[in-house]
Amino acid sequence: MKIIRSRAPLRLGLAGGGTDVSPYCDDFGGAVLNATIAMYAHCTIEPLTENKVYFAASDRSENFEDSARSQFDYDGLLDLHKGAYNRIVREFNQGKPLPCRVTTYSDALAGSGLGSSSTMMVAILTAFVEWLSLPLGEYEIAHMAYEIEREEIGLSGGRQDQYAATFGGFNFMEFNTGDHVIVNPLRVKNWIVNELNSSMVLYFTGVSRSSASIIDQQIEQFKTKGSLSLEASHKIKQDAYDMKEALLKGNISRFASILECSWQEKQKLAQNISNPDIDALMTEAKAVGALAGKVSGAGGGGFVMFIVDPVKKMDLVTMLSKKTGDVVNFNFEKQGVQSWLI
Repeated sequence: MKIIRSRAPLRLGLAGGGTDVSPYCDDFGGAVLNATIAMYAHCTIEPLTENKVYFAASDRSENFEDSARSQFDYDGLLDLHKGAYNRIVREFNQGKPLPCRVTTYSDALAGSGLGSSSTMMVAILTAFVEWLSLPLGEYEIAHMAYEIEREEIGLSGGRQDQYAATFGGFNFMEFNTGDHVIVNPLRVKNWIVNELNSSMVLYFTGVSRSSASIIDQQIEQFKTKGSLSLEASHKIKQDAYDMKEALLKGNISRFASILECSWQEKQKLAQNISNPDIDALMTEAKAVGALAGKVSGAGGGGFVMFIVDPVKKMDLVTMLSKKTGDVVNFNFEKQGVQSWLI
């Protein structure tokens, strides 16, 4: 019996995050700089001969089973699995059920700020693409993942995560009216990637949060012309362009300066993006040498990335290691989603 596996890389949102969310990107166009890291969402599909469907998120101890049918309702239990299954059956299997067992797990918790939910959707879809030999490229998979999450399941969020997971590497992404997305892969020299890796510390606060509620606040703010949130979004978009230039030139001090400014603007997008604990953490980090810090993703918790002079990196790591969260060693990942057949 054949087994299909896939894995999709999680991402760090470096600059421009939030400008990939409607209605901002529809009205003004969005721009995002991100990079994938060697942490992944994993999926395994086992085709079955019995007329059953099993979905499992082994890292969350969530399980679902039922007779195989053409569509499953969304009820909050493994909706990502159901959404991918429903779309594939409807669009590529003439509405006929696909008996199978779909098992997933992620290297990061949901709500971590690394795009874990969208990355998981990409991993599940790509496993189905591998199984059924579907003629879908990176753009098609990413767009389908976005449609399933945002339109069919109704989860609030942006567009960058699906494209980051699918393409992999360092990417500058542009989001325009009519869901027109352009992914520009960046040819970042190896020494620059190494220097950035040496200058970054990734810290998990231990607090997962729902990005949807924060993003819903952003969406409401976008609708108010002349609002503080709207002006902040314009600056955050410009930060993505400026940081791209700093990255390609290897100017890490400039990169850090933009990251810090972007974090200050990001906090104007919605309430709860920061909190007293995060503010205190940033202050302590700078006291031991951090040049800049920013919460990855929507904010409110999850992962925080710091830029620090490599000479002072261990001072920062030592300080963070005394906290309740965890310092996470990571490397950048050049490859996007991958799938294979056993």
